[in-house]
Amino acid sequence: MKLKNILLVVAISASTALLSVWGYGTWMNSQNALSMQQDGKLPVNYAGFFEKGNSAGGPVDFTAASTAATPAVVHIKTRTKEKKLSNNLPRNNSPFSDLFGDDDPFSNFFGGPRSNVIPEQRASGSGVLISNDGYIVTNNHVVEGADEIAVTTTTRKTYKGTVVATDPNSDLAVIKIEGTNLPFLAYGNSDDVKLGQWVLAVGYPLNLDVTVTAGIVSAKARSIGINKGDRPIESFIQTDAAVNPGNSGGALINTSGELIGINSAIASPTGSYAGYSYAIPVNIVKKIVSDLMKFGTVQRAYIGISYPPDNLPEEKKKELGIKDGAGVFINGVADDGAAKQSGIEKGDFITKINGVEVNSGPELQEQVARYKPGDKVTVTYVRNGKESNVSLSLKNKSGNYEAVKQESVLDKLKADLETVDKATAKKNEITGGVLVKSIGKGLLKNTRMQEGFVITSVDGQEVNNLDDLKAILSNAQGTVRLEGIYPGYEGTYGYPLNLSDSGDSNDK
Repeated sequence: MKLKNILLVVAISASTALLSVWGYGTWMNSQNALSMQQDGKLPVNYAGFFEKGNSAGGPVDFTAASTAATPAVVHIKTRTKEKKLSNNLPRNNSPFSDLFGDDDPFSNFFGGPRSNVIPEQRASGSGVLISNDGYIVTNNHVVEGADEIAVTTTTRKTYKGTVVATDPNSDLAVIKIEGTNLPFLAYGNSDDVKLGQWVLAVGYPLNLDVTVTAGIVSAKARSIGINKGDRPIESFIQTDAAVNPGNSGGALINTSGELIGINSAIASPTGSYAGYSYAIPVNIVKKIVSDLMKFGTVQRAYIGISYPPDNLPEEKKKELGIKDGAGVFINGVADDGAAKQSGIEKGDFITKINGVEVNSGPELQEQVARYKPGDKVTVTYVRNGKESNVSLSLKNKSGNYEAVKQESVLDKLKADLETVDKATAKKNEITGGVLVKSIGKGLLKNTRMQEGFVITSVDGQEVNNLDDLKAILSNAQGTVRLEGIYPGYEGTYGYPLNLSDSGDSNDK
């Protein structure tokens, strides 16, 4: 592929030092109070604008929507501490190690641990207040791995932000600031968004103050392959509103001031705005945010099918009998899935979910992502030219209807761990620690750690027992550094551990 033909798709949170973006992930980058809308009442601090005066075909005025929405969009700045990485070999054969310890300048010549330092990183993005008591929705990539989060409002007041929960699959996160009577945005309806409709992007690009840009909706249900996670969800609203690094997590609003999406990515040959921007539809956002706030994890539902990518070559489409606009072709069904139990078969075409037409994988994902395990949906499918409807109950990834509980970090490690005994601690001159008896098949298998390692600290925080380790990791995100010793060996050793890693396979 020629370089000039490569379209760079990047996340749009911004470094505080640089204005360019090298790639996705480089930059750190109470229930919703809007339920008050259900009884028709809104608090005086509501930041939306509900006058429907901007009729199609008439003159469009963005001032009311911009004025109403900007107070509810915040500037998020993150700091990630310096991290030291090494080759993690549990040995140091340098004859000078007794003199210099871990800082032995000759260790590289004698097979000792080699280390590099990842410098402190600072970055910037945006977020949207969704409740008057300080809940904020933003992108996962804005806060992932951050050690400190600062949130600044349009009134120049700065708050400490804490992460409530995140979902790499949708690139969404919920954070919280301690405040009252804060302005917030109301959820709109992304299903009502039309091609050619005027929209506004609100955020803090390039470390500027709050900025509003306008454009039109140029496409819906776009998948660009940017989301991380083991089961990514992508069905973006594509617009030509100018969006730059730092807009990540900001608001996409309609001309009535309603939130219709969360800005997440740009497609550009330069890393800054030169083409299209992509927002997560608010109908996906509100379901995922509700799950994160209630359960701490997303209640992801599945039909139990697999389908080919939408960019199949025409020859392959012809071979499979796939016609454009014919629905989503099913190339496999899970044995324990809802689809098979309801009679749906390989080779069928799903055309509607609860009456909503679907013609692509992203459109199907967008519809199913709105439901939780146990919910019943009506699936319309076509087999041999005949259309049929079937009602089925969606399942979770384990093949049942139960709500998914948030898995603890120690569960994800799937290792055999125990608090180090006092005799070993005393012999090795440590106050305590956690012994890794076996690596297991969890997150630790992705490090170069060996069995017998004793974890004594995580990111500089002391670990004396299993409770310490659990408490520290439960409040951590992204990549952390485990440090400790191998009893009987000199020196300390460190291992980077990515808490976002998963060994699970994809399913639909």
